[in-house]
Amino acid sequence: MLARKYIFPHVIEMNYQAGRRLGVNVYLIDGGSEFILIDVGFLDTIDEIVDLIRKMDFNLSTCKMIIATHADADHIQGVARAKELLKTRVAAHPDSVEPLESGDEIMTYATIKAQGIKILMPPCKIDILLNEGDIIEVGALKVTVWHTPGHTSGQLSFKMGNLLFSGDNIYKDSCVGVIDAHHGSDIPRFLESLERIKRDNAEFLLPSHGPVFRRDNRILQKAIDRLTEYQHMADFGTLCIDWPLLKEWEKDVMEGRMPDISRSDMT
Repeated sequence: MLARKYIFPHVIEMNYQAGRRLGVNVYLIDGGSEFILIDVGFLDTIDEIVDLIRKMDFNLSTCKMIIATHADADHIQGVARAKELLKTRVAAHPDSVEPLESGDEIMTYATIKAQGIKILMPPCKIDILLNEGDIIEVGALKVTVWHTPGHTSGQLSFKMGNLLFSGDNIYKDSCVGVIDAHHGSDIPRFLESLERIKRDNAEFLLPSHGPVFRRDNRILQKAIDRLTEYQHMADFGTLCIDWPLLKEWEKDVMEGRMPDISRSDMT
């Protein structure tokens, strides 16, 4: 039997448990009589993850559910296989259902043609819908569902005591989950989610990538300030809410002002 490596009471993270990088952070919440998994990662690591759970002396039949924090392939490519092995149910936000059940390769990032990325995206039936404010009981534990859209429209976070499983909302270095129109990013909603996390009293954040860390509003504010600027920059194309430079150019064009190439600020 393997010794269980709890990072917090009742919480095991499977990369730490394995002692090597498996991929996305996979959290097992141990309620004693039952457990849940938050994300499962790529298909090629599922058998190892399930084997680790078995070797830690968990009864596989007590897996209450697997939760998809959102419908990106690095989080859920293996969810259908995990569901089969654990004979359990899969839960997700309603906005994640369509890409998960259809195996949509574009919305899940399984295929990014310009970067030569193409992996299988096995479809998976979603059994449980999770919405804002729902309570998940895991043995004697209670986990509160937060809907924190922005990275994707179906992004979920989970509050348990002084812990917040924060998904792809924020990482220890102030980076955030990928912002891209193809999988449903929304910068204003992302900012609302980050502000919500900043206001909360959670002591520790448990992200979907990288190390867990003590909540520090300076980390959150750095991301908030950067994303606030992104709303007004061409870098993010259709995700911008406006682009001041384009408005200035349009005004010049409409008013018949030609570009002044003698000005030193022409760049």
